[in-house]
Amino acid sequence: MAYSLITGASGGIGHALAKELAARKHDILLVARSEEKLRQRALELGSTFGVKTDYLVMDLSMPDAAMKVKEWLDQKNYGIDILINNAGYGMWGKLQDLSREELNQMMQLNMLTMADFCKVMIPALQKNAKAYILNVSSTSAYQAVPAMSTYAATKAFVLLFTRGLHLELKGTSVSVSCLSPGTTTTGFNDRARLSDRIKATAEKFTMDPEVVARKAIDGMLTGKMEIIPGFTNWISAKMAEIMPKSIPEKIAAGIYRTDK
Repeated sequence: MAYSLITGASGGIGHALAKELAARKHDILLVARSEEKLRQRALELGSTFGVKTDYLVMDLSMPDAAMKVKEWLDQKNYGIDILINNAGYGMWGKLQDLSREELNQMMQLNMLTMADFCKVMIPALQKNAKAYILNVSSTSAYQAVPAMSTYAATKAFVLLFTRGLHLELKGTSVSVSCLSPGTTTTGFNDRARLSDRIKATAEKFTMDPEVVARKAIDGMLTGKMEIIPGFTNWISAKMAEIMPKSIPEKIAAGIYRTDK
């Protein structure tokens, strides 16, 4: 019996992805920091969709988090055929004003933990006739974002890493996809401490996490390398790829400016 493993699954897109998979009768393993939320999510998914669930409380920003999760899987004798690296967060503000500790934790979680999960879980995934990795990036990965410079750079890492891994594993049983959502109705904006002005702008373009999750799982299961849900998000990402970088970056600077 193989499970779907989702990190950062206590809320937002992670919870929506777990719910979408459970609705398709996939058994679910949830990993995040909040024990109470994870317990509630696991019970909810199991009772609603009749699937097997379990959870592990883990601070994924800690070094070797992926190895600790693997040890837990081995102890429980859980096989996995889907790995979703969703855990991550952003921080808004000028680099000089942000907490060094939080920045380092964000880089660890968004990049190193994500890549390490792929590294340590690929052997388990390859035991299946078909398996999937879905790494969650962002439309911010397609250009620099002043005042969210480090976050955007971490998501660019996720995007490029996933593109490369997709090609490395092409022809094997493991399909690798990257999800790059735009503004989504989650707790991201509050966690990033965005200003009310930026939140108001973002709300004009926001998508429901359930819609994002459905498009993400559809794309993953059909082997798409890049999944950008929402026509506006797709257009903005593609335009950022073909335009001179100064244009989308000036637009981003205007949106995320810290002076107002």
